[in-house]
Amino acid sequence: MSHRKAAALALLVGWLAVAAGCGEKRPLLRLAVTTSTYNSGLLDVILPPFEKQAGVSIRVLAVGTGQALALGERGEVDVVLVHARKREEQFMAAGHGADHREIMSNEFVIAGPASDPAGISGRDALDALVRIAKKQAAFVSRGDDSGTHIRERDLWKQTGISPAWDSYFEVGQGMGKSLTIANEKLAYVLVDRATMLARENTVELVVLCERGKNLHNPYSAITVRADRVSAETFRTAQQFLKYLTSADTRRRIAGYQKNGRPFFVPATETE
Repeated sequence: MSHRKAAALALLVGWLAVAAGCGEKRPLLRLAVTTSTYNSGLLDVILPPFEKQAGVSIRVLAVGTGQALALGERGEVDVVLVHARKREEQFMAAGHGADHREIMSNEFVIAGPASDPAGISGRDALDALVRIAKKQAAFVSRGDDSGTHIRERDLWKQTGISPAWDSYFEVGQGMGKSLTIANEKLAYVLVDRATMLARENTVELVVLCERGKNLHNPYSAITVRADRVSAETFRTAQQFLKYLTSADTRRRIAGYQKNGRPFFVPATETE
């Protein structure tokens, strides 16, 4: 065989090897996240480094907190990233989770039309809701058992009001879609700050209320207990949780900003 033919054959073998490698399926990690986290764009910053480092692909399911925890309970996902602390604690107490760590936080705000018909601007969150109810102003609720919906119901409970007027709309949608509907109706809406930052140039609604101790919004990641997934997947999930709480990931979370305003504040957990 001539040198030229040998070189051509070697090149062909090399290309076949590359093609075969490209066709290989990497191990899969299933991650259920809240729609607010997904819509913020943060996952595009923090997931690729881990996928490269661990040699895995992460499949993301963007759902409400209630649905994410239900998926974890059934073993249909390997990790959940949610924001409803009481529900998270119940999930762990029932033995569905293996490890539970706070990853980051932001705040809930109440957005509404700039005309502010209920006069809530600068008010405490509970006072703002009371004023909205008295005015029977248009209000959009996610109505989907998400972390945001859970917090909204808790806030209403604290006011002693059961929202049920004609212009109180339960839409059963994720955060981005709910904000869009509120914008169309010129309605008030409880929304997380990350979603408002991501969508502020596409909606007319403005943040009117951001005061109140009940607006703190922590996000936590939980790995599903080991007997619900394969041993290899469980190890990868635990590795992913360690990555999420690492100093490097905290820097990425803190650095994810818009016009100098952070979407989230990383938790202070150590590696």
